[in-house]
Amino acid sequence: MKIQRFLACGALACGLASAQAADITGAGATFPAPVYAKWAEAYKAATGHSVNYQAIGSGGGIKQITARTVDFGASDDPMKGPELEKNGLVQFPAVIGGIVAVVNLPGVQPGRLVLTGEALAGVYRGAITRWNDAKIAALNPGVKLPDSAITLVYRSDSSGTTAAFTGYLAQVSPAFKAEIGAGKTVNWKSGVGGKGNAGVAANVTKIDGAIGYVEYAYARQNRMSHAAMVNRAGKAVQPGDATFAAAAAHADWTSAPGFGVDLNDQPGEQAWPMTSATYILMHRVAERPERSLEVLKFFRWALSSGQKLAAELDYVPLPASVVKQVEASWREIRDPAGKAVLTPAQ
Repeated sequence: MKIQRFLACGALACGLASAQAADITGAGATFPAPVYAKWAEAYKAATGHSVNYQAIGSGGGIKQITARTVDFGASDDPMKGPELEKNGLVQFPAVIGGIVAVVNLPGVQPGRLVLTGEALAGVYRGAITRWNDAKIAALNPGVKLPDSAITLVYRSDSSGTTAAFTGYLAQVSPAFKAEIGAGKTVNWKSGVGGKGNAGVAANVTKIDGAIGYVEYAYARQNRMSHAAMVNRAGKAVQPGDATFAAAAAHADWTSAPGFGVDLNDQPGEQAWPMTSATYILMHRVAERPERSLEVLKFFRWALSSGQKLAAELDYVPLPASVVKQVEASWREIRDPAGKAVLTPAQ
């Protein structure tokens, strides 16, 4: 199923039946949109219940769940503990994926171009403006780089993908941190904006000499050329489930409230340097407990029966030990009378 189809429908569960009493709604990050769509399709077939997910960006998802206009929100930029407490929210990871730099350079095969974090930061802070710049050329002996301008493509909406991407660049480049910073939105010095991962992918595809950043599934499904990255161990690695899993292998999921760990720039020779978990947000006190119950049933199914589907789309399923921790955290979600929404018997 092509991402373009998802966008044309406006909702990632566009092919599902009209809403029923048990149907649920969610909104937020575009990073996990392909896998959420696939899960929704399979869950509908298995249970008859629909999941309507709107890929509007992490910032929009946080706004909608905070306002209680959806049953769950989704964000690639995990909320910090004080924010979760202030808004009465529970947060848990759903799946792991990687962010890749995608380029439109005719004649350069996917994965042939190699970049370091420092070089990528130089491009996105405007210090490197041409493809044959000496710093890029030194990393790519034997690759014919054009003497042409680099066009930056970035997310125009409030984005967890941007937060993870800029977070990594700020970690590896003090100059990027000082000049651009990190967050869901930043003030880029130049370039072309695109809404959602799909909007960035579309702009890179149509602009010669462009570079952008998207979740790996978007690069794969749109057959885009991506760059290999030199990781913290100094090894040039390709994106994929093995390198994403290597980055997640060292994570201490209990070290931050709501499992909000940073998977960027992890140690390990195989680790992909721009790796992120994506998160689900729900209210701790469920005003409509029957709908919160259906959300938890959906994600219980997704974290078990949906794992193979996630892997097929080049996401990394959560480790079994983390799934157990996530399911235990669901006991915090209670109805107004204080009763757990999901019990072992359900």
